[in-house]
Amino acid sequence: MNEFDKEHFHGCDFCNRPKTAVKKLIINNSVGICDECVVLCQDLLEKEPENKEETHINPNPIQIKEKLDQYVYGQDWAKITLSVAISNHYKRVSGLGIVDKSNVLMIGPTGSGKTLLAKTVAKYLDVPFAIADATSVTESGYVGDDVESLISRLLSSADGDVEKCERGIIFIDEIDKIARKSESSSITRDVSGEGVQQALLKIVEGTVCHVPKDAGRKNPNNSTIEIDTSKILFIAGGAFVGLEEIVNRRQNGSASGFTANIKSPSEPVGYEKVTPHDLISFGMIPEFIGRFPSVVPLNRLDKTAIIDILTKINGNLINQYKDLFAVGNINLDITSDAIDEIADRALDSGTGARGLHSIMEKTLLPHMFEAVRYQEHGIDEIIVNRDLVKNPASVIDNKFFNF
Repeated sequence: MNEFDKEHFHGCDFCNRPKTAVKKLIINNSVGICDECVVLCQDLLEKEPENKEETHINPNPIQIKEKLDQYVYGQDWAKITLSVAISNHYKRVSGLGIVDKSNVLMIGPTGSGKTLLAKTVAKYLDVPFAIADATSVTESGYVGDDVESLISRLLSSADGDVEKCERGIIFIDEIDKIARKSESSSITRDVSGEGVQQALLKIVEGTVCHVPKDAGRKNPNNSTIEIDTSKILFIAGGAFVGLEEIVNRRQNGSASGFTANIKSPSEPVGYEKVTPHDLISFGMIPEFIGRFPSVVPLNRLDKTAIIDILTKINGNLINQYKDLFAVGNINLDITSDAIDEIADRALDSGTGARGLHSIMEKTLLPHMFEAVRYQEHGIDEIIVNRDLVKNPASVIDNKFFNF
């Protein structure tokens, strides 16, 4: 194109603005584009997702269990049940199966590994993961989080990517705390018990939910994003304190009278014998239980399990603290009798593996406080025995290190 044609070119062919209204006009083959349209096109190209095939998650249940074995001690039947449920869910999501949606309910005492199982599975599958506390959720319109806030957290975990969010996992902890209250316990509306169960029904089964873009509370003036929850896997977990008694009564019978067939007391049964009827008796509504057909029972941890969790699994606490002291060139040696004492304290606390972190922190806190002084005096090894576990403050009292 010659100079005369450039001078008489009318303007931008994209926005139709005349050349006198733009800063710069780029002309090629009788087509003109202004500088602002160039910037707009560049922004669109940067935001446009790459054209790539949809990723199908098709996990092998055997491989899932092998991964769980590395981070969660024992609980073999729970791992098998969870692995199969996860595999079937993502087969359905990927269009490889026609099984109805099957959310997961994990039942087990505090510190038995419920949260860790869910976290490990999400990390292995590389899907967004969010944890919510059922006790903070109330019916819509009442003070507290509504059920849509669970989806907002997952969307935030997916960095705002809707497609990734719709393939994520939400773990709802303390689900037993929203059990239906007795009708005689209160004359007020049960907005944090049965009401929450009712509110969760649609979202865990699968619906299109509207969540705010800014992941905050709903506001009529805020724009929202549509999230289809039918592909999101919901894993609920709870200790269900008192459920074992319900199962034992059912197993052992409760007949009375002169002609009753009284059964001899049997050994107490665990969560593996739980039926949907037991959960309904506990206070969960039938509709809610029906949406969690995969029930994963977890056993109470014994002392051997506690010690193995403390010393053998990947990322165990003792190795974590050894690495922490190694930063200061100090070798941490925890004797077998100290480990034995820590395990006893965890069992006595009733918090299972969850209590180990607190006990370890309390035991090693004085050493972490004195670490700089150890370096100054050339101490490059700390030996923690049973006495130091029983009386951590003795380190500060200089009974073991006389500076």
